[in-house]
Amino acid sequence: MSATVFDDRACELGEGALWHPERQQFFWFDILGRRLLSRDGMGALEWRFDRMVSAAGWVDRDRLMVATETGLALLDLTTGKLTDLIAVEADQHATRSNDGRADRQGGFWFGTMGKSAQDGAGAIYRYYRGQLRKLFDAVSIPNSICFSPDGRWAHFGDTARGLVWRQPLDAEGWPAGERQVFLDVSAWDSGADGAVMDAEGGFCCAFWGQGAVLRFDAAGQQTHRFEVGGRHCSCPAFGDRGQMLVTTALENIADPDAGQGLTYLVRHDLPGLPEPRVLL
Repeated sequence: MSATVFDDRACELGEGALWHPERQQFFWFDILGRRLLSRDGMGALEWRFDRMVSAAGWVDRDRLMVATETGLALLDLTTGKLTDLIAVEADQHATRSNDGRADRQGGFWFGTMGKSAQDGAGAIYRYYRGQLRKLFDAVSIPNSICFSPDGRWAHFGDTARGLVWRQPLDAEGWPAGERQVFLDVSAWDSGADGAVMDAEGGFCCAFWGQGAVLRFDAAGQQTHRFEVGGRHCSCPAFGDRGQMLVTTALENIADPDAGQGLTYLVRHDLPGLPEPRVLL
């Protein structure tokens, strides 16, 4: 269970780690740098944009659904063209997108937040087969969006409040019933950031300020700790063959050393879970 540097391009705010199963390739974002990063057999890849971008789900081999500061868009990886799909808070210039992930039914959840993390300025949305709904509002820093292997539960958090909730879902993946507190880390000196679930239902969450991904079982008990070299650890993603990509950030680190903001690869013994396709 060791971590090595996967990519040495420092990110001001690395986020949105994603494994594309058809391409066998990791993708991740630098939100404040307005770019999408990746690597393939030829080396480093980069796409730059005219707005902040933060999270994605894969639609097919060549297209990603991307959460941006003005809404959802489709990115053609072969041409770099970003085509707007649906506007979300496009007239609210003080907000941007943040964490997001595809659910097991083929929907896409994503959050918005104030660009200065204003209290309660954000929300969490779901897109499913052409329909967009706001699910939760008055969120400050939406994070930890991930889904149980059977698709019956969503997890999401508000980093500013130090809470992660479990939300029961219906057969189509929409919230059904009351959410429950899964983790309360409000007393910790670090925050629950991006998260992903493994095939056994383990909740694997990057903790901003700890330089580590922590795994919790269904009862909320910590079972694993995976350390990386960047203190502001922000988002994990499972790949193949016992690999986990973990993004970090330079943001709010005074005089960062050479390991901060880099993207790391963790070797682990957890049962990974494939990332679902987003259905348009």
